[in-house]
Amino acid sequence: MKVDVLLGLQWGDEGKGKVVDVLTPRYDVVARFQGGPNAGHTLEFDGKKYVLRSIPSGVFQNEKTNLIGNGVVLDPVLFMEEAEALCNGGIDLKRTLKLSKKTHLILPTHRLLDAANERAKGDAKIGTTGKGIGPTYTDKIARNGVRLGDIYDNFPEKYGMARQRHLDRLAQLGATPDADDLKNLEEKWMKAVEYLKEYEIVDGEFLVNDALAAGQSVLCEGAQGTMLDVDFGSYPFVTSSNTVTAGACTGLGIAPNKIGDVFGIFKAYCTRVGSGPFPTELFDETGKRIRDLGHEYGAVTGRERRCGWIDLVALRYAIMINGVTKLIMMKSDVLDDFPVIKACTAYRVNGELTDRFPFSIDSDKVEPVYVELPGWQTPMSGMTSEKEFPKEFNDYIAFLEKELATPIAIVSVGPDRTQTIER
Repeated sequence: MKVDVLLGLQWGDEGKGKVVDVLTPRYDVVARFQGGPNAGHTLEFDGKKYVLRSIPSGVFQNEKTNLIGNGVVLDPVLFMEEAEALCNGGIDLKRTLKLSKKTHLILPTHRLLDAANERAKGDAKIGTTGKGIGPTYTDKIARNGVRLGDIYDNFPEKYGMARQRHLDRLAQLGATPDADDLKNLEEKWMKAVEYLKEYEIVDGEFLVNDALAAGQSVLCEGAQGTMLDVDFGSYPFVTSSNTVTAGACTGLGIAPNKIGDVFGIFKAYCTRVGSGPFPTELFDETGKRIRDLGHEYGAVTGRERRCGWIDLVALRYAIMINGVTKLIMMKSDVLDDFPVIKACTAYRVNGELTDRFPFSIDSDKVEPVYVELPGWQTPMSGMTSEKEFPKEFNDYIAFLEKELATPIAIVSVGPDRTQTIER
């Protein structure tokens, strides 16, 4: 057996949570392999809306095993809030959710460091969500991190050493926290650590590989998107982990030869949250209209998402990096009313035309080159079959498949799990 990987191909917010929920019935195990609680996966079904931050999107299928892998960074407080909400909603989470021992913990002082680091950067700030994710990954790489398994192994000493390092750094940044405020944060955090012990904490790499050896199917769920990958994204305006397929190997303990299908998710247009370059961003009424029609606001932060036309240069690059075998197009219905649809097929970089994603995509250097296609101007949210697609939409799909040299296997025409059409 091989694992399948599902990940985003743009700057995140592509709709991964919904698709994982749709695909989960076909898998025995769903495993989240990277990222932290800045990743809001939104799911809608049975008239209810759910936002998951750290917990895999397969938890709504009660007979499945879900794993938070070692590549994830976990905030105990936010996890407890998220988990208790699901349990109160009737989800049997403590039976189905497993946590990897090697998952790194976000400490209260990590969040304080995140805010202080952003302030220190001034206008050059990354635009983080302030959840402490970057500093936690920094500690991980510097070999100073505190892992979930450490709560059973000399935890007070390990926590105390990390805490002191962070307080020393905060003092250097002129951001020493109020003692009472820090005490309150830590009390809440320690209570949440005790809550974590109510879940099964496992050797995640063995869980996944044992499942494969037993003939079970595994779906690996990524967070954020390829263009936010710390190695291959729009650096330095990226997240702190590997969001690409290779991240599933290191984030779960899976050998490269165990990778099967790679599902790459993208929107029919493009969005980005936070700072950083965005070549196809629209600053006019069209961009605002896309945001309003697509309800493009962060699932966790509520921040407005920057909106633009689809970027095929970045998509081709993401498909190559990830080894995508099947594409999934989301939010097609958002473009239902547009008489003309634009697609960026190339960049003009310092006056030279290229179809390759460059080392840097500073907005001052990169000019998107567009082609125009006729819109379908037909409401699609009620459609249940590919046979109902208007000709112009089928032409748009055919155009994308030719440009991207990869089949579009699934099309989403609305937020509900039922508004998902397989081709």
